[in-house]
Amino acid sequence: MTIETLDKTNCDMVIQDQVTQLYKQLNAHIDQRSLESVLEDKGRIIFIYCQIGGEVVGVASMALYKVISGHKGIIEDVVVDADHRGKGIGRKLMEKLLEKAEGRNLDEILLFTGHHRLPAIGLYQSLGFKLKDSGLYTLKP
Repeated sequence: MTIETLDKTNCDMVIQDQVTQLYKQLNAHIDQRSLESVLEDKGRIIFIYCQIGGEVVGVASMALYKVISGHKGIIEDVVVDADHRGKGIGRKLMEKLLEKAEGRNLDEILLFTGHHRLPAIGLYQSLGFKLKDSGLYTLKP
């Protein structure tokens, strides 16, 4: 098992295709962007992936941004292949993501997960995340 940072230098079509298939397990209805376009903004995204035997079995990403209220990171799209869940891959992905975020002078790291994703919630809480008293709204223009 290897857990690495993905960037434009090590992203190829095989990895792109494997990530595309993996994300369908998170939500088959997501209108996915290509990894190439996501990774264009160097310094604004941290993308971590796990490979076992040349197959991508897990991913996690953090978008970085600055606003008046601070320099923030938001963790997005954490998914582990159904056949590999419960083996600690999600924890390793998150730990690597948080390690890569160190030294970026972030004021806050946010994440959103569905209330039904109890194993994920347990993982995030064990890493120190707390439920924020706020509402999340969405608009699809």
